[in-house]
Order: sequence, then C-alpha cells, then structure tokens
Amino acid sequence: MGEQKQDIETLRANLSEVDRKVMALVAERQRIVEEIGRSKRQTGRATRDFTRERVVIEDAVAEAGKHGVPAQLAETLVRMLIRSSLTTQEQARVAAEGSGSGRRALVIGGGGRIGRWFCGFLESQRYGVEVADISVHDSPWPVHPDWRALELDHDIIVVATPLEITGEILEALAGRRPPGLIFDVGSLKSPLRHGLEALAAAGCRVTSVHPMFGPDTRLLSGRHVIFADVGCREATDEARRLFEPTMADLVEMDLDSHDRLIAYVLGLSHAANIAFFTALAESGEDVPQLASLSSTTFDAQLEVAGRVAGENPALYFEIQSLNEYGMEVLTALEQAVGRIRAAVAEGDSASFVAMMERGAAYFDRRRRRDAA
Repeated sequence: MGEQKQDIETLRANLSEVDRKVMALVAERQRIVEEIGRSKRQTGRATRDFTRERVVIEDAVAEAGKHGVPAQLAETLVRMLIRSSLTTQEQARVAAEGSGSGRRALVIGGGGRIGRWFCGFLESQRYGVEVADISVHDSPWPVHPDWRALELDHDIIVVATPLEITGEILEALAGRRPPGLIFDVGSLKSPLRHGLEALAAAGCRVTSVHPMFGPDTRLLSGRHVIFADVGCREATDEARRLFEPTMADLVEMDLDSHDRLIAYVLGLSHAANIAFFTALAESGEDVPQLASLSSTTFDAQLEVAGRVAGENPALYFEIQSLNEYGMEVLTALEQAVGRIRAAVAEGDSASFVAMMERGAAYFDRRRRRDAA
C-alpha cells in the first residue's frame, strides 16, 4: 500500500513538472505573439488573419494525432491560445494607436460596469480619465460626485448611466454646450431621442453609440459596436476612430432602425431565456438532477439562460419596457408558444412540422447569405 501511494505521489510530481513546462511554453508563445503584434503594426497588417488561424489549428490537430491526443482537445486548446494572442495584440494596438495623450475624458456613470469598461478603454488610449458618479468612493480614476459642478471642458464626455436618467442628462448637457465629443452608450435610443436632438440643435458634437458586448469583454474581435448618427457626422467619425484600432465590427444605422432591430436581438433573446429559466425555477425540478440526464440542446440553453439570469435585472427590464417596438416582439413570442402548444394539444403534427421547416428555411437563407 505504501509503495502504491509513493508511486501516485511520484506520478503527481511528474504531472506538476509537466504543467510547469506547459506554462513556460505558453509564456514563451505570448512573448512571440507580442513580437508578431509589433511587426504587424509596423507593416500596417491587420491584427487578425483567419487563413493563418485555420493553418495553426489544422497543424495542431495533425500533430496531436501523432501523439494520440484527441483532435477536439487539441483544437480547443489552440483556439484558446489564439484568442489570448488576439487579445494581447488588440490591446497593444489600441494603446499604440490611441490618440488620447494630453487629452481628458469624463465618464458620467463611470462607477457602473459598462462605465468602468469605458474608463479602462479610454485610459488604454492614453486619455486622462475622470469619473462622475455619486455612488463611487473608491476608484483608480479621479471621482466627482456631481458632473454638473464641473467645467465640462473635457475632450470626450461619455454618458454611461441607466436609460431612465440618460435622457435627462443629455438634455441638461445641451444647456451647457460642452465643446468636446459627447456620446451615450444606451442599449435603446428612442428614449434618448429628445436629449440627443437637443444636443445636436445646440451645436454640440454629439453621436450615439451602442457597444454590443458586456463589461467583462476583453477581446472585441467578432463583437459589434453600433453608431447612430444624429446629425453631426464629425462626431460619429470621431467616435468610430476610438474603436478602429480594435477588431470590432463597426455598424451604422439610424435611431429608429436601431430600436426595431434591438427588439429582436436583445428583447426577444432575453425574453426567451427568462421564460426558459422561469419555467425551470417554477417546475420544482433541481438543475443538478436535470443536468444528469440532459441533452446537448438543454446544456447549451442552460448555459445561456444562466448567464442571462446573472445579469442586471433593472437594465433588462429597461430593454423590455422602454423600447417602443418591444411589445410587438413579446406578442410574437407569445403567439409562437401558443401555436406550439395548440399543435401539441391537438395532435396537429403537420402544423408542428411546418413551424420547424419554416425555421430551417430561415436559417438556411442566413447561412447562404453569410457564405456569399
């Protein structure tokens, strides 16, 4: 028994040594990645190269096969390394190409999660960042409890407050006519229309921005940032330039189109997940027991719904209740569930099949469009 225990301890020690070597190799890989990033910036090459990524993954899978390592494990590991590499290169490019040196930025609501994200983002571009937030007492940036007491002579003013007060702040800013770039980061735009139009009418450099990602996001590759021009092209272009060093997809649309589409992109997806976890929570069934016999579909849905359940309820209610297109989408969801229920209750397999076939055709059109 003692000899067997000693063998296990020896094996564990060997495993720990292998882990140390793996971490050392990862660190070496990161150093090489930083050099590659510098070279790309000097030569003007894009940060992301999808062809190269595919080659790296294929080579890793082939090499894994020689050593008896499962292909899925190899691909997962390499994709994680690539994502880390892209994050490193993107952050370095943002810092290198940032134009904020000697300039100041004020983030109203900088104590909130997305407000803090913008503080860090602007600081990485060498802006001198200040926070205006009555609820913040401990911050790496200078804090002002009341933005109204400031001169507002900053180069950039970001309004990152809850939607219910953002419109009021925008209207109040219009009365002050700050000279710098002004933009909100609201998830909806129709509740802010009066404030945005008041700023534009006052001759301010104003635009509207919607970052389509959460405050924990570190890599913007594959993420979208939406810009809604409100009559000042110069302001929209300046706001876009803040994100051009990143790998985010920059999209422009008008205020009305934004909220109509967001009713589906956020409103519908949030509502479907809230309905899913509400049904689970009220079922009396324990998640661990369900997970013990779950399917691939259930696991994926459970993961997404779990993330939604952990988000800010007040923000999610604003997204549902303040969007003038929101009730249309909720009604559509209610009617869709009703049709499913009716088809099942009445044994109407033809209607059920038709719904699934309609969905399959919808996604098939999307796949063909993406491939074009």
